[in-house]
Amino acid sequence: MSAPVLHGTPVTRAALAVAAAVSALALSACGVVDAIGGGGDSAPSAKGDDITVGLLLPDKDTARFETFDHPIFTKEVASLTHGKGKVVYANAEASPATQSRQFRRMVDRKVDIVLVDAVDAKAIEPEVRRAKDAGIPVIAYDRLARGPVDAYVSHDNELVGEVQGRAIMTALGSKAEASEIVMMNGDPADPNTARFKEGALDEFRNKVRIAKAYDTDKWSPVAAGANMKKAIQAVGLKNIAAVYSANDGMAGAVIDAMKKAGATRIPPVTGQDANLDAVQRVVSGEQYMTVYKSFLDEATQAAQMAVYKVQGKDIQYDALTHDTVAGPDGRKIPATLVPVVSLTRDNIKDTVVADGVYSVSQICTPAYAADCAAIGLH
Repeated sequence: MSAPVLHGTPVTRAALAVAAAVSALALSACGVVDAIGGGGDSAPSAKGDDITVGLLLPDKDTARFETFDHPIFTKEVASLTHGKGKVVYANAEASPATQSRQFRRMVDRKVDIVLVDAVDAKAIEPEVRRAKDAGIPVIAYDRLARGPVDAYVSHDNELVGEVQGRAIMTALGSKAEASEIVMMNGDPADPNTARFKEGALDEFRNKVRIAKAYDTDKWSPVAAGANMKKAIQAVGLKNIAAVYSANDGMAGAVIDAMKKAGATRIPPVTGQDANLDAVQRVVSGEQYMTVYKSFLDEATQAAQMAVYKVQGKDIQYDALTHDTVAGPDGRKIPATLVPVVSLTRDNIKDTVVADGVYSVSQICTPAYAADCAAIGLH
């Protein structure tokens, strides 16, 4: 499946993402991004505060969607519209057919704009086209849906894979060349999966042997656990030096499979999304790292883009979409890309705690109190 390609000046992806975030913050500080006003530089508003925004998220296995993305997005829409804006929300629970029906209902309801995090980027294309035919803008959220989307909000997904792959190479050190690893990739129907994989393979190529690699339908932890069992049988538990897991849900299943196979020491396992249980596994040393992607920044900027688009605030909208990505058809799509961070035992306090995602008390429950104390998390 074709994946989005980032366009811009020849700088690193990390620098580009940071520059985007800094630029947006600077604009906000200068009053250009006026959350609730209609600043003098704004185009005349197409609508006022009484707007309806459709939000379609893909699944509940990934804890962040229900716990963070949905409530943060809803809160920001309310703030930007003085409490008058409405969010119509639906979660597809990993079913492309369900998401298509949910999308159609939103179009029939004549919402003002739709944000969609596609379960299957290709399968949702007819609904994106149907919305556009009805005059309803569509913003792709977190995953680049196919079809005539107006904008895209996500992270630099190849950088996510690079960060994960680099973590494994750092953990293996001088032993990497003689080591065997397992790759537990995400759902092939998710266009981000190819980018994560590509970024990780850039770090692994000619440096470590990939003994087994699996794609994981619908990012299912159950499927990941079953595949890890197969890998253990084929490679041998003691011969697996590390596991690249594309996200935290699968990382938990991978670790459980190794425990059931008799592992007394878990080799380095990566993750993504900074789920609470994954952060706790990082604290305890069971999971080597997870990629922290600011849910607050992504969901907040997505809500701003949606409201500004509907209200015709072109200057504010453009300030949030000064990156571009190329879709499968080569069309350049306005985008905002949020930076990512490798979360390890060393920086939990400076990332998810500092950003208010989790409190120390949420992380350091009695089962993890000793491990928290050992890393100075209190």
